[in-house]
Amino acid sequence: MLGVLGGTVFLKKNLLGFYSEKKIKTSYGTTIVRIGDGFAFVQRHGKENLPPHKTNHYANILAFKKLGIKEILAINSVGSLKRRIKPGSLVVPHDYIQFFPKTYFNDHMYCITPALCEEMRAKILRACDFLGYPVICKAIYFQTIGPRLETVSEVKFIRRFADIVGMTLADEATLAQEQGLCYASICTVDNYAHGISKSLTYEEIVSNASKNVETIANIIYALVRTK
Repeated sequence: MLGVLGGTVFLKKNLLGFYSEKKIKTSYGTTIVRIGDGFAFVQRHGKENLPPHKTNHYANILAFKKLGIKEILAINSVGSLKRRIKPGSLVVPHDYIQFFPKTYFNDHMYCITPALCEEMRAKILRACDFLGYPVICKAIYFQTIGPRLETVSEVKFIRRFADIVGMTLADEATLAQEQGLCYASICTVDNYAHGISKSLTYEEIVSNASKNVETIANIIYALVRTK
């Protein structure tokens, strides 16, 4: 079974055809998991719709592990740091930058070498190719701390090192790897970052994110069919 991590727009659009729901209790809290045909979906922000910096990534990742899921497809909304990466694009990042990572290992020494799962990345790219969806196959994701967006000066700085910016992927990727799970993401580019183009409101970003929901649903089903 494929694990899918997504945002609130997938529940609003109701394209994934869930047929049951489970509450998975973990040592970090309870996560609601919705079961579809060949996949388990977690709405990362929870029933409280928590902002990114308060999202319970610890419980979300452990819920997948308790279900015996080994592969996670994450869907992340991002801002573009480069003019060539236009809003509406799909991006499969190959690496990420984060300066304040979360970890399960606060009480004893345990080190990983952080990386996105290349096997899962390859599956996502093959699914996009099969469906005929154009996708940017390499990009560096920079994670900032929400809930505010980035300043113009911050964007000028981070765009020297990264291609897209968001608030969730790096936390999820690191925690998943610490639990031995294969994690990769397909990012929907929903806006240019602050100062690259006109500033957007949060409502406009959410509206843009909803435009790719059907495309992402098709990618999920393509991945499930090939498992």
